[in-house]
Amino acid sequence: MAVVLSDPSWHVFAQTYPAKPIRMIVAVPPGGPADTLVRMVAPRLTESLGQTVVIDNRPGANGNIAYETAARAAPDGYTFVLAAAGVAINPSLYREVRFDPVKDFAALTQGISVPNILIVHPSVAATSLKELIALGKSKPVNFASAGNGSTGHLAGELFKNVSGIALTHVPYKGGGPALTEVIAGQVQAMFSLALVASPQIKVGKVRGLAITSAKRSRVAPELPTVAELGFPGFEVIGWFGWLAPARTPSDVVVRLHGDIVKALHAPETQDRLIALGSEPVGNASSAFAAFVRAERDKWGGVIQRAGIRLD
Repeated sequence: MAVVLSDPSWHVFAQTYPAKPIRMIVAVPPGGPADTLVRMVAPRLTESLGQTVVIDNRPGANGNIAYETAARAAPDGYTFVLAAAGVAINPSLYREVRFDPVKDFAALTQGISVPNILIVHPSVAATSLKELIALGKSKPVNFASAGNGSTGHLAGELFKNVSGIALTHVPYKGGGPALTEVIAGQVQAMFSLALVASPQIKVGKVRGLAITSAKRSRVAPELPTVAELGFPGFEVIGWFGWLAPARTPSDVVVRLHGDIVKALHAPETQDRLIALGSEPVGNASSAFAAFVRAERDKWGGVIQRAGIRLD
């Protein structure tokens, strides 16, 4: 995901950039933490760039429509995309994807990470991750997800790989129906978004065992990470970050990166995003590029081992 060095003509261009409105493609429909992220960052970008940042929601095909549109856009700094984790996962998951998450994009910065919590119904005879593993080694444990290929599904497959326990996947059409079935006791476990799971844990409808972020989260600081409970390196997060088309001039990438990170670091933005159950990031472009590459490789291996394929 390297940015091609600008030639002299691009340096002249960068001095006048931006000269017209900028389009921010969003890979998910309005609503949820991604939409909040966009609505808070876009006005600040409009102010700092001196041009209107137009939000263009392009949901569908798990984000593939948005990613393909952005990958084919002119690399002139006037189009970029807020991508979800699917941009790194989908090329391994779908039979036909017309973009490469590394070659076709220049990384700007990661916006937020959204951890998952491993939850179980209170009737499950496990009050800790260790006990769940012991249970899963004696008999199969079923787990719900928002659907085949969702982050919650892949989290379960990865945990099955590293723990050696028997996990049976039960897919639903969305995270809401899946969580409802866990609360009802129809399914035993689920890797659920922390924002959604935390209120249910507090009222005792489900039991939280561990969080899937690399370190403990401000969302649920009382929960240990899966990594610290004996599985170092285990990390499963939903995330959103900004990508520009490959070959976008390096000067423009630097400008967009700086203005986006500045907007993310505004105290009110941070407070709002944390309240929504997400962790603000705002890292270096090179760090985000390396992260996308690592996510592609990690999930590609998990998907291949599990034999998951979507049309």
